[in-house]
Amino acid sequence: MSADVSHPIAKLAVDRESEAVVVEVGGLPIEFRTNHPPFRRLIERRYAGFLNPSARPACRFEIRLTRSARGIEQDVRVFKVGSTWCLERGDFQAELDLRTCEGSIRQSGNPYSLDSVLRITHSLLLAREGGFLLHAASAIRKDRSFVFAGVSGAGKTTMIRIAPADLTVLTDEVSYVRRAGQRYRAYGTPFAGEWARSGANLSAPLDTVFFLEKATANRVDSISPRAAASALLRHILFFAEDADLVRGVFDSAVEFVSRVNTARLAFQPDASIWGLVG
Repeated sequence: MSADVSHPIAKLAVDRESEAVVVEVGGLPIEFRTNHPPFRRLIERRYAGFLNPSARPACRFEIRLTRSARGIEQDVRVFKVGSTWCLERGDFQAELDLRTCEGSIRQSGNPYSLDSVLRITHSLLLAREGGFLLHAASAIRKDRSFVFAGVSGAGKTTMIRIAPADLTVLTDEVSYVRRAGQRYRAYGTPFAGEWARSGANLSAPLDTVFFLEKATANRVDSISPRAAASALLRHILFFAEDADLVRGVFDSAVEFVSRVNTARLAFQPDASIWGLVG
C-alpha cells in the first residue's frame, strides 16, 4: 500500500527521508541530515558522484548550522570521552557515539568544514580495519592502482596533470586505502587539491606506493620495509588523541609495507615518468 502523503504524519516521514544525504567514499556510506534545504543541496553538489541513497549507512550525523566565532586556522582536536569521539576545530564541533553510530555536527555553512568531519570520521573507521587516508595522489591504470605520496609541493598534482590518457584519476590530494582480504585497494575520493576536481568513484587493487622526490632525472629507487613504513606514517592522515588507536595505525603501516610494493620515485615534470610507473 502506498503512503498517504496528505496525512500529516506520513508527510513528515517523507520530508524527513528527503533530508538525508548518504555520501559513500571507499565503500563506507555516511548519512548526513539537515533541516536546511540550501545546505543539503550544497552537500549534494559537493559530493556528486559519491552519493548512494540506497546504502545502509555505517554512521549517521545530524547537522546544525551555526555562526562560528573562530576560523579554520585553529588546530583540529580529536579525542574520545567514553564511547564518544569528539571532533573540534574553530568552524565545527562534532560527536560520534561508537555504540549507536549516531552523531551530531555543529558547523558553519562552509562546505570545507563538512569535508574535514568526513575525512576525520573515515580515518577513525579505517583505523579499526587496517586502512587509512594518505596525503597522496592516486590513479588507476591497466586495472591496477598506484599511489604517489608526498608533502605539499612534492609533485602529487603534477603526476596527475602529466598522466597518460589511459589513466583514471582517483585523487590528487587524499588517497583512500582499504584492506581487502590479504591485499589492499585504493579508492577514489571527492577530496581535491590543486587539481580542483573530485576523483572517479572507482577502486582497483593497489600495485605500488611511490614516495615522491623531485630530481633532474627520472628514476625508481628501492626502499627498505623499515624506511617505507617510516615514510608511510609521515603521510597518513590521523588526528585522534588515543594511544591504542595510534598503536594500531603504526601496526597497520608495518603490515601494509610487508604486502604492497613500495619505492622512491625521483622525477622531473614530464610525461616520460609514467613509463617507469607501470
